[in-house]
Amino acid sequence: MGSTIFRLQHPHNVRRVRRRSPSSDTILHQPAPVRPFHSTLISRATRRKLISGQNRRQYDHPAYILTTFLPPSLRPAYLAIRALNLELARIPDTSSTHAVLAMRYQFWRTTITSTFALSPVKQPVAVLLSSVLLRRQQHHPNKPAMTPSRFLRLISTREKYATDAPYPTLDSLEQYAENTYSTLSYLTLSAIPMHSVTADHIASHIGKAAGIVAVLRGVPLLAFPPPPNHHSNNNESRGGRQGAVTLPLDVMAECGVREEDVLRRGCEAAGLRDAVFKVATRASDHLITARQMLRNVKEGGDVGHAFEHEYERENPYGDDGAGAGGEASGSGDGELGKGEIQKMEVEKAFGVFMDAVPTALWLGRLEKLDFDVFGEGLRGRDWRLPWKAWVAWRRRMF
Repeated sequence: MGSTIFRLQHPHNVRRVRRRSPSSDTILHQPAPVRPFHSTLISRATRRKLISGQNRRQYDHPAYILTTFLPPSLRPAYLAIRALNLELARIPDTSSTHAVLAMRYQFWRTTITSTFALSPVKQPVAVLLSSVLLRRQQHHPNKPAMTPSRFLRLISTREKYATDAPYPTLDSLEQYAENTYSTLSYLTLSAIPMHSVTADHIASHIGKAAGIVAVLRGVPLLAFPPPPNHHSNNNESRGGRQGAVTLPLDVMAECGVREEDVLRRGCEAAGLRDAVFKVATRASDHLITARQMLRNVKEGGDVGHAFEHEYERENPYGDDGAGAGGEASGSGDGELGKGEIQKMEVEKAFGVFMDAVPTALWLGRLEKLDFDVFGEGLRGRDWRLPWKAWVAWRRRMF
């Protein structure tokens, strides 16, 4: 008889084999060599869902674009961190009650704890993150690793503001940005691995700017949520909520903005543009500071001011403050000065700093619309992002 090829249902557990004749004693089902749990699941399910970028392209398009500018060895960690942030951000939209909301955040706390114990639940983000930690232990056993406390701080901050609680002051909004978007950058830098005061300091300002911009971008969506989906069992999801204005209360009071006016009149509410301008100015100030710090380091100087989060317990910096655990500071020959070490660290970390590019683009669009946060020009994606990101990467300046 002619030969027949059997295509088995589970290609990564069973090999394809050839049957030569009906009387042959060939074993048809030969199990493939057993691979570790992480490798098996990551190579199929996780990479198909995460690395393909379908969810990130839809819900976090800037991060999807900026992945290109990261070294291949860092991309799995970056994808895991960003996917976790996306999962946390979407919990309020998919939770029907406050009890369900709290349970889902608690699930992620438990998941992070088990993941750092290298026994992750069968959830794509957890499995990918666990594989990153395992690879990190194998290749950099003597370097400080990512700490679960930063992940838990991210979860707690997301949960605190999951019900659209107002920010009492502009400083509290800035602290929210530090605990979320800056923390994402810290985690990505620690996955390089790099623990540098200079790199974290620049990333802190960029993260604060990105977090403030994220809140501004969400103002129209939270003030005028979409109608509820009557075909879903989730009756109290984002679409079923009443509108809320999440601008800082002190800024609203200073500019004479009333929440009911915003919910009734939208962009025509008295004082709204002034309030948006004041909040956007804080984000722009952080970007300007980060740019100046980067220039100072490139010129061989100091960053200009102290890092306010340097002495937090999650930060395993060296005594000299230049860096600890990073490849740039690991030459061990003692010939490089602090300025040269900082230049090498900033060069290696620049891919993480690229988050400043979409943030600056959005602020520029907001300024052109005279700080109308409800303007239609702010709703779509910016087609210039890939080009601007490439230019920033080539010039090493955002």
